[in-house]
Amino acid sequence: MISTAVKDLAAEALFVSYLQPSQGPTRVAVQEAITAMILRYGSDGCAAGVAEEFGDHPDVAVRRMAWVHTELAEVLQLRAPVLH
Repeated sequence: MISTAVKDLAAEALFVSYLQPSQGPTRVAVQEAITAMILRYGSDGCAAGVAEEFGDHPDVAVRRMAWVHTELAEVLQLRAPVLH
């Protein structure tokens, strides 16, 4: 099971990524964007980017974070082990 801290970091990284909902990114694109942003900005940098956007453009940030959580739910659902 993935910890809450890891999920939060993935959400922050995807939030600050270049991906846009209109692109309809693939699961692989989402995973690559998350990895790239964590490597580029680290956990503190991703969190700072999210905080800045919520401070500057809260209405847009709320919509983006909703999209982020939808994308992550799909990625995590596909990665979940199948129990028999």
